[in-house]
Amino acid sequence: MGETALLDLDEVGGRVERTELPGGLRVLTETMPGVLSATLGIWVGVGSRDESPAVAGASHFLEHLLFKGTSSRTALEIATAMDAVGGEMNAFTAKEHTCYYANVLATDLPLAVTLLADLVTEATNTPADLESERTVVLEEIAMRDDEPSDAVHDLFAETLFGDTSLGRSVLGTVESIEALTRDDVDGWYRSRYTAPSIVVTAAGRVDHQQVLDLVTAAFGSRPDGSGGPAPLRTGDVDLVRPSRPAGLISRRTEQTHLLIGSPAMGRQDERRYAAAVLDAAVGGGMSSRLFQEIREKRGLVYSVGSALSHYAGAGAFSVYAGCAKKRVPEVLRLIREELGRVAVDGLTSEEVARARGQLKGGLVLGLEDTGSRMSRLGKSELSYGEYVPVRDVLGRIEAVDEAQVRSVAAELFGQDTCLAVVGPYRESDLDRL
Repeated sequence: MGETALLDLDEVGGRVERTELPGGLRVLTETMPGVLSATLGIWVGVGSRDESPAVAGASHFLEHLLFKGTSSRTALEIATAMDAVGGEMNAFTAKEHTCYYANVLATDLPLAVTLLADLVTEATNTPADLESERTVVLEEIAMRDDEPSDAVHDLFAETLFGDTSLGRSVLGTVESIEALTRDDVDGWYRSRYTAPSIVVTAAGRVDHQQVLDLVTAAFGSRPDGSGGPAPLRTGDVDLVRPSRPAGLISRRTEQTHLLIGSPAMGRQDERRYAAAVLDAAVGGGMSSRLFQEIREKRGLVYSVGSALSHYAGAGAFSVYAGCAKKRVPEVLRLIREELGRVAVDGLTSEEVARARGQLKGGLVLGLEDTGSRMSRLGKSELSYGEYVPVRDVLGRIEAVDEAQVRSVAAELFGQDTCLAVVGPYRESDLDRL
């Protein structure tokens, strides 16, 4: 049995404990005595960023396929067992990780551990299941393509990061999904779902030792792996400027969907706290500059806002807006002018204080349920290799000052930008936009 460490114990963060088992599998729990439920997550440190173009979409495809059955349970038996206790089980794939999770009554935690561990360690990935799920994934890609506000985000990543692992969609392409074989997907499973890449997290009315015993029994000596946790990514995208200035999906839509943005710092850059304050003030809420200038004062859009994305060694800042075609030039002009003013002048002390308050309140309110606590544990371990107590994060946000925000604004908003557009345009229109 590995050594257990107590990582946090206070009124904000609860009791957080971590144990690393022989072989590298890590288990983290957060005890929340005031609830009757528990959320369990099994995280695998593999995502679309790990894929080559030839197997693009393999991680997401595999996430679907694992629910089709294991050596001891059919897909129906898995679903029936969870439904019988009123629980919820699902999964998602991101650029740098995959997560399988279940939310259950605390008394049903043993069932959740058994079912999820079975999926992760004993999936059969049969040829028949592969073919049926291939159709499902292709339908998901079609659904994404039919939703312009979704399609524009994948287009923006492709425009910003180019033909790199971060530039490719988590879903893959129609061509790559159609070409994936059973050996491709099952080989991805056998080689990537190993103990050093796996983190198990649980939050709610849980006891760390109980979770540890359940995980040890469920995983046994599987999956293979030794030598401790897989190393954190250092980044495979050396990005100085956007890959290209603009990208377009030409489509007859009522609204034009826009994303304009630029490269940003990676997730381990300490300036990310100042960048988060900047993002909140510029486009993070109803009092933000972009919302006030573009929606409230001029009524040009229904939705406008900014976002920050952080990965290992790279990141992105972006502004989204959706509006009628005739309003696009003015909306883009206003976005650029506002970002330009902030790049030169920074933010006022009142804006910085309000953004800090918004972030701190949002962080604490967002941790009111067991799912969000479970997710924070998993992302912290996979992304940073450590757990940062909530009170410490709040302190780092509170320490952000106007000078730090001004410096980050000058860097983010003072560089080349790229534009992604989904709407009734032609390639020849992009230069004008």
